[in-house]
Amino acid sequence: MKVAFVGLGVMGFPMAGHLAKAGHDMRVFNRSPEKAAAWVVAHGGDAGDSPGEVGRGSALVALCVGNDDDVRGVVAELLDVLEPGSVIVDHTTTSAKLAREMAGQCATRRVAFVDAPVSGGEAGAKSGQLAIMVGGDPAGVAIAEPVIGAYAKSIRYMGPAGSGQLTKMVNQICIAGVVQGLAEAVAFATNAGLDPTQVYEAISKGAAQSWQMDNRWATMARGEFEFGFAVDWMRKDLGLVLDEARSNGSRAEVTALVDQFYAEVQSMGGRRWDTSSLAARLMRKGQT
Repeated sequence: MKVAFVGLGVMGFPMAGHLAKAGHDMRVFNRSPEKAAAWVVAHGGDAGDSPGEVGRGSALVALCVGNDDDVRGVVAELLDVLEPGSVIVDHTTTSAKLAREMAGQCATRRVAFVDAPVSGGEAGAKSGQLAIMVGGDPAGVAIAEPVIGAYAKSIRYMGPAGSGQLTKMVNQICIAGVVQGLAEAVAFATNAGLDPTQVYEAISKGAAQSWQMDNRWATMARGEFEFGFAVDWMRKDLGLVLDEARSNGSRAEVTALVDQFYAEVQSMGGRRWDTSSLAARLMRKGQT
């Protein structure tokens, strides 16, 4: 299939690489041309100067960009060149409102729009083991699924346009609460004079176990945060969650509180630190 990929950041670069390995005829675009050039060197295919250029003639275009406005701009360019029957798959984490808006615009051109945010982080993107939450018209989803399966360990259809984004919001609510709990636990163990490694070994096979504990406990205890999913990105995601919660009447008190804790991490200079850097503010306070 002729496939285009727009957005070659931490996630998009390896995701597009899996599509190339799967044998698709690839064209890529990135706002920083050097990233697109590096991708072509690594994986072959062609780089274009605009989303419209790489989208022209493509049966499927995958997006992994920054925010709602970025998606709007890219989709506007794509709709000028895509043929009826083609599919846009948006892996950007956006508002559900944006997904519905884009689906409506695309439908007028007989182009399918699939909202397909992902979970699994940079490691999942590199290993091709992402969890993908999908919303949109079933016909478009049926076309997209075997393509995006190149970098997925699971693909779950959640319902009409926006459903994938709503499910991603649930995912981020869960992560925010778990990471804050871990941060408090690591700080408590340290302040109590316990060996964090021994504590992890004692509790990680019981009810407290989680992916976050297995993958972030040790780095939290060592104060290492220069990796992973950035605090700036998490705050963007939690902002979407809180906006949606206000719209649907949900109470999200813990999520709102953790969002403010992340604001404190940003003020400490941790805008690009991993989300596990919630521990940094607690360890700092425990040492003063």
